Amino acid sequence: MTMLIHPQIDPVAINLGPLKIHWYGLMYFFSFMLFLLIGKKSIQQSKFLNLQIFDDIFFYSALGVILGGRIGYILFYQPAFYLNNPLEIISIWKGGMSFHGGLIGVILSIIFVGKKHHIAWLKLTDFIAPFVPIGLGFGRLGNFINQELWGKPSLLPWSVVFPKTDNLSRHPSQIYEFFLEGVILFMILKFYSKKEPATGKVSGVFLIFYSLFRFFVEFFREPDSFIGFLFLHLTMGQLLCIPMLIVGLILFFSFNNSD
Repeated sequence: MTMLIHPQIDPVAINLGPLKIHWYGLMYFFSFMLFLLIGKKSIQQSKFLNLQIFDDIFFYSALGVILGGRIGYILFYQPAFYLNNPLEIISIWKGGMSFHGGLIGVILSIIFVGKKHHIAWLKLTDFIAPFVPIGLGFGRLGNFINQELWGKPSLLPWSVVFPKTDNLSRHPSQIYEFFLEGVILFMILKFYSKKEPATGKVSGVFLIFYSLFRFFVEFFREPDSFIGFLFLHLTMGQLLCIPMLIVGLILFFSFNNSD
């Protein structure tokens, strides 16, 4: 049987003695930099954004991603562990970020920016939605480098052995998510947003496709050992995707082109 072996990349990208820069942290850095580069070009075509508003979007969204992602992971996945090990809360370089928590953090940040600049917050989420898959893609690459969030055992020819885990060949679920939530979702949103749909629809499309892609990949991903399967034999990730899908459908079908 042909199988691939994880290259066992050192999670520490740059080691400067007491200062260690992890690949996982660099993935966030690359995501934020690309958001800046692409976003600043996009505001030139925007009818309601300027550089000051965009800078606020970037700053508060980055804050929302980091704080929301970490707090969401703690609350959704391991509240007891972090309650007993509070110093571990700041160890973000070890992984442990929740997309759903980060999404909530970004939404709250965007609502704040919208009120500050008197702009409907759904217009702002429509603007940033096509850029979110960039961060998702880089994040999944970070998960792959860290050998975390691996898939279930598999005999498929592209299955991967993660030596830090065991000697079983497994679905590279991080790579599945990289392509679906990163590459494919980016292409869908960029294509759809060019049609200049009604307010809220781009945000709706993002929520719909992300939740469907994530729900699907979770069938190939090993559930977290400290949680396992939950209601109806679904994972925490799948359960959190259900309200996302419902909200996405409401947004998509509640607005028309006359808005």
